[in-house]
Amino acid sequence: MSSNATKPFQGVFDGLDILSASADLGEARFKLRFNQVAIAAEVIGDFAAAAIGLVVSYLFYRFSELGKGVAYSMPALVIGALAFGLLFVIMLDREGAYRAGSGMLRISETERILRVSVQTFFVLFAVSIVTAQLMPRAVLAIALFLVPMTVVVEKQMFFSLVGFLHTRGRGVRKAIVYGAGFTGKHVYSALLCSRKLGINPVVFVDDDEELVGKSIFALGYHHEECAPIIHGPVTSQLIESYGADMVVIAIPSLGQEKMSELAVAARKASAELSFVPSEAIHEDAWVDYADVDGIMLATVGAPKSMYLYERVKRIVDILLSVTALVLLSPVFAVLALAVRFDSEGPIIFKQLRVGRNGRLFEILKFRTMRVDAPRYHHSPTTVEDPRITGIGRILRKTSLDELPQIVNVIRGDMSLVGPRPEMPFIVENYGARELQRLSVMPGVTGMWQLSGDRAYLIHENLHYDLYYIRNRGFFMDIAILLHTALFAVRGV
Repeated sequence: MSSNATKPFQGVFDGLDILSASADLGEARFKLRFNQVAIAAEVIGDFAAAAIGLVVSYLFYRFSELGKGVAYSMPALVIGALAFGLLFVIMLDREGAYRAGSGMLRISETERILRVSVQTFFVLFAVSIVTAQLMPRAVLAIALFLVPMTVVVEKQMFFSLVGFLHTRGRGVRKAIVYGAGFTGKHVYSALLCSRKLGINPVVFVDDDEELVGKSIFALGYHHEECAPIIHGPVTSQLIESYGADMVVIAIPSLGQEKMSELAVAARKASAELSFVPSEAIHEDAWVDYADVDGIMLATVGAPKSMYLYERVKRIVDILLSVTALVLLSPVFAVLALAVRFDSEGPIIFKQLRVGRNGRLFEILKFRTMRVDAPRYHHSPTTVEDPRITGIGRILRKTSLDELPQIVNVIRGDMSLVGPRPEMPFIVENYGARELQRLSVMPGVTGMWQLSGDRAYLIHENLHYDLYYIRNRGFFMDIAILLHTALFAVRGV
C-alpha cells in the first residue's frame, strides 16, 4: 500500500465545490502532518530508548563492580550514549524501520530490533578493539540484552499511543474493503493491527447477497471491532458517503474490467486504490521477486538449505525446554490438580497430529474439554463452546494448556517455534500449497497463535505459516518467543 498521503488528492478540484475541496485538502494535509510527526516521534523514541539502555547498562556495570570498574565522567557518558542512540536509529532506518507498514503482527519489528542490536554491538565492539577508547566490552555485552528490551517496550508504548490517537480520529484514513471473503477478513485484521498505517476499514462491500447485513470481526474471539457488509457496487458516491480516503480490493482473482471500474470510482472520489495482488504462482511459496527497470519478475525456486540454523535451533529447543520443565514443575502440579478436580477424565489430553514430512505423533495438552467431546474435530473458536470445561476456559485463555508440549519438544516431535501441527483428517485434504506447512518442524507457538485470526481455523490462515517459513531465523524465533511470553496470554 502506498504511504503517500498526497496522491489521493490530485485533481480533487475537478467537478467539486471549491469550499468542499479546500476542507478536504486541509484534512489531507493534517493527516500528512500527523504521519510525519508520528514518524519523527518514533525516531526520537527509539533514539532515547537506545541511549537510555546504554546508560543503564553502564550504571549496572559500575554498581555491580564487574570487570575493572572503568569509570567515565557524566559528559563522556552522555556523549557516548547519544552517539550510540544515533547509530542505532541510523541502522534501524537502513533496515526500513520507519516505513509506513509495521510488519506482520509487529513480530518483524521486534526481529528487526534484535538484529540491529546485534549489528550495532559488533560495530562498537570492533571500534573498541581498534581505539580502546569506548565503553568496556562488558558494558556492551550488557547493552546487547538491555537495549533491545528497552526499545521493544518503547515501541509497544508508542504503538499504544498511536492507537489511542487513532481511536480519537487523529491521523486516521477511512477505507472501504471490497470483498468479504477470507482475504477480506485478513486484510481487515492486518489494517487494524498496523498502527503506523492509520487506516480504519469502516465497511465491507460484497456482491454476494447472502453476506449482506452480516459483520466481519477482527482481533479473534474478543470481537472488539467489526465492520458491516453492504451490497455493491462501489461507486464514487458510496466512497464519499463514508468519507473514505481509500478503497482496498481484497479479491486477488478480480478481473481487469472490474478493477478498472473500481479505479474510476476511486479516482472520482479522490480516494486511493490498493489491492491484494493475484496469487498466480500460489502453488509454490518459494518465489523471489526482482524489479528490473520497472518490470516485476518472479522466480520460482527450491527452498534454501538451513542446515546450520536447524541444528542450532534443535540444541536451543532442548536446553530451553529442559530448563522450563524444571522451573515450571510447580505450575504443572497446580494445573494438573485443577484439571483433576474440575471434571472427570484424564489430566493430559493426547491426540494424533501430523508433524514434519507427514510423520504422525501424539501431541500432549492439559485437558480443556469434556471427556464426551469428539477427539478429532475442529477446535473451539469461542469460549462459550459447550465442550470446554470451566478450568479449560482459563487454560485456553492463557495458553497454559499448551505447556505439556514442552515434552513433545524434548522428544523431537515439535520445536518451540513453528507452524501448529494439524489433525490427520484436515491434512488429508491439503493441496500443494498447504503441504508446505509440513516442510518444517511444527511448533508450540508461532505467528498464527499471536494473531487476531486465532478465531479462525489454522488451515484458513496459511499466510502466517508461509511468511514464517520464508523468513525464519534465530532473530525471528526469539521475537516470536518474546511476543508469546509478553502478549499471548489471551484468547481461547
